[in-house]
Amino acid sequence: MRAAPQPAHPKLEPLGEFGYLVRWSDEEIDPLLVAEVQGLAATLTSLPGLLDTVPAYASLGLVFDPVVLMERRAEILSLLQGAIAARHRAEQSSHRISNSQAAIEIPVRYGARFGADFTALCQRVGMSDQELIAAHSAPLYTVAMLGFAPGFPYLIGLDDRLHCPRHATPRRQVAAGSVGIAGSQTGIYPIAGPGGWQLIGRTEAALFDPYANPPTLLQPGQRVRFVAVADGK
Repeated sequence: MRAAPQPAHPKLEPLGEFGYLVRWSDEEIDPLLVAEVQGLAATLTSLPGLLDTVPAYASLGLVFDPVVLMERRAEILSLLQGAIAARHRAEQSSHRISNSQAAIEIPVRYGARFGADFTALCQRVGMSDQELIAAHSAPLYTVAMLGFAPGFPYLIGLDDRLHCPRHATPRRQVAAGSVGIAGSQTGIYPIAGPGGWQLIGRTEAALFDPYANPPTLLQPGQRVRFVAVADGK
């Protein structure tokens, strides 16, 4: 059996005056690559002057304290390059994704009442209501990254049968908590606003609270499972 291709070696690039970007060349959404990005972010927390990490599908943004970076740039670069190489070697040798982390359960009310595209999507993929609900709630998802809106999770692990395109013309208003599908991903709108994903349900879980610490319910790398709940519960 032919082995699955492994993520290419990442490159280190400047990101403005006080940051760096670790970039992989892969263009497709790859769970192994997402795991490598998030694993690297976790190993870099002790870097001198590091203020924030911003993981995405195939890149990792690093933001540094300007004073520390100017004073210790050579040392930081050396540590950073060593950590990148070591993490990449470790990921290449393991070729696996850990499922040991406890999943966060998100209750969802599925159906046309809560997701405007639910009925049309059932017809598109040739499933009954219950079959679509089962297909969407069965996988254990991984938060690949946050983006678009505060706390919006891009979740990978969607059943292949549910892959579908975004709407060509986004809606002007999508309710907070709406659960949608776009391409090979599923996600949750944390706040009301415009959006073009295929809507199949809604959750009352608060994904974003500016006064909480942290302000987002989900973080990159966390595992998520959707739990179907009946209307009225």
